[in-house]
Amino acid sequence: MAQPGIWKTELAYLKKVGPTRADLLKSELGLMTFGDLLQFFPRKYIDRSKLGSIRDIRPDTSQITLMGRITGINAMRGGRGNRLTATFSDGTGSIELTWFKNARFVQQTLKAGEEVVIFGNPRQFGRTIQIAHPEIERGGDRDALTQHLKIVPVYQTTEKLSRAGLDSKGIRKLVEQLFEQAGTSFSEVLPLWVLQQCRLPGRGEAFRNIHFPADEATLETAKRRLKFEEFFFFQMLMAQRKLVEQPKHGSHPFPVVGQLFNDFYAHHIPFPLTEAQKRVIKEIRMDLRKPMQMNRLVQGDVGSGKTMVAFMSMLLALDNGFQAALMAPTEILAEQHHNNIAKYSKHLGIHVGLLTGSVKGAERKQVLAGVQQGIIRILIGTHAVLEDSVVFEKLGLVVVDEQHKFGVMQRAKLWGKGAGGLFPHNMVMTATPIPRTLALTVYGDVDVSKIDELPPGRKPIVTAVRTEAQRLHVFGFMRNELESGRQVYVVYPLVEESEKSDLLAVTEGYEALTRAFQGYHVGIVHGKMKSEAKDFEMQRFKKGETRILVATTVIEVGVDVPNASVIVVENADKFGLSQLHQLRGRVGRGQHQSYCILMAGKQASEDARKRLSAMVDTNDGFKIAEIDMEIRGPGDFLGVRQSGLPEMKLASLTEDAELFYEARDAAFSMISNDPLLGLPEHSLTAQYFQKYQKKVGVLKDIA
Repeated sequence: MAQPGIWKTELAYLKKVGPTRADLLKSELGLMTFGDLLQFFPRKYIDRSKLGSIRDIRPDTSQITLMGRITGINAMRGGRGNRLTATFSDGTGSIELTWFKNARFVQQTLKAGEEVVIFGNPRQFGRTIQIAHPEIERGGDRDALTQHLKIVPVYQTTEKLSRAGLDSKGIRKLVEQLFEQAGTSFSEVLPLWVLQQCRLPGRGEAFRNIHFPADEATLETAKRRLKFEEFFFFQMLMAQRKLVEQPKHGSHPFPVVGQLFNDFYAHHIPFPLTEAQKRVIKEIRMDLRKPMQMNRLVQGDVGSGKTMVAFMSMLLALDNGFQAALMAPTEILAEQHHNNIAKYSKHLGIHVGLLTGSVKGAERKQVLAGVQQGIIRILIGTHAVLEDSVVFEKLGLVVVDEQHKFGVMQRAKLWGKGAGGLFPHNMVMTATPIPRTLALTVYGDVDVSKIDELPPGRKPIVTAVRTEAQRLHVFGFMRNELESGRQVYVVYPLVEESEKSDLLAVTEGYEALTRAFQGYHVGIVHGKMKSEAKDFEMQRFKKGETRILVATTVIEVGVDVPNASVIVVENADKFGLSQLHQLRGRVGRGQHQSYCILMAGKQASEDARKRLSAMVDTNDGFKIAEIDMEIRGPGDFLGVRQSGLPEMKLASLTEDAELFYEARDAAFSMISNDPLLGLPEHSLTAQYFQKYQKKVGVLKDIA
């Protein structure tokens, strides 16, 4: 019997491969070892288990399996290319088989009178039914031929491989050879109790049946087992971090809910908290009482009140004698947080500092001194907060806004500034709602809180899709809003590949709007402007001096202008769904009814139409997130490929959510009961998990 180590064997040593084919498989498909071929799963399956008949062929028949006899072979004809035809009968009728490629080879192997099974796509030409390039199986008598009536795997291939005899059928034969050579060399990597509890077949059985299933039920069972395994080991990694590693991250406990928190809540809070905000603050309070680091993700839609939750969490830190810091990805967003938190702190006597790249000279020295001496109790800033010159007197809580825009080392550096050598408590905020399965994968070792309720009285934004033919109506609507004293955003996409033409579109749009809306000041903001010029234009819009702001997506995050009631998104079909939802959140921040107008191009793709339709159907960011992940897939959900997401060959977070939760429960149960995987029944799982950690990069921080 072959040994488990056989899966590391180079493919050149598989019979029927050799060095030349091995090089091709490596360069074309990235397959180098027996194990690579084993996990090169079929891209689809063709059900050839059901035998058809010629008399049942209809114009819409796309695939058919027939058993019968070759009744005649017509010689090849010359001309522009070789062509071979044969007649085939199954007793219910006759059809023509045709070959345009490899005709000479086929003629040498085909025998009149031979019984065969054929598979192919029938086409009708007048009264003649023809199958071009049928796949033919031989095997002696009719009983022997029935072995070919089965579900057949179809493998990805390339033209180069096909020329070397490695089309889908050729690769299928290699996989058959692989199982013949490797025998039963499968080590089980899941514990017996997991297999029994979750009703899973053994690993070897699953691999064999995913390549060569006897029927649909067998195939689904095999897929379920292998998908479970993909989910299980990544969730083991999350469970180990959360249940074993995280408790080692000691932090100062905050047992006191003191004067600052109570005074603010009783006398100075500017609006009543929603039930969702109260629930999340309670979850944070419970975390902060513990002597281990809080690691909590707070996700909520635009306008759901995350900043208020962050501020009240900071008050808990201050009440216990510690400082707090908030880091935002842009200066505009940092300034907005500073303005809001300074406003909330006004009656509490709390000194709030701001540190960005624009804070220089004497002002910067004053902020740094204030932080080090503990005079500044709350510091808000950009990446500037990470600099070595920023030394806190007693940092106890860190809040990071839109964390996916910061690198792993940057976050670790901020954690390193904690008081007394301990970790500061960590809170992450995001205005990009994340579907639960993705949140538990990307942030699997983090506790997730959702602010899934908007403040009372907030009017839903009315969203509509319009075309270029309706441009004048859109302008008329904008004019009505402007005459009512409101302000308008007009946003253009900016795609790196066509940055020059996009920039031209923004400039032309600005000029067209300036002509169309004479008497109203039109401003422009785009990524090529210097930050000072950008800030100047943004401030003019915030003050109400600019009535129409033409911009690229630089305004996606961080602008809070309650008087803006309309956002027009040009070429909306070029934007992602999450981005469209974020842009829509720039309006509806005041008391006025607000509108989002999505201008769609004629060439919008089907996915683009789905995105626009979703925007019209719902304002709920969590529903939007689910639809977005379905359209784009989890890997690209956050706009750029999220580092740390495991590679899933089979499992899908959108389609296999139920299985995901089952695998997660099993993984967390295992680590909870056996944190070091020392039990004898977990030894094989522990060995595989060790290799898995190296493969995915255990040090990658994805939370």
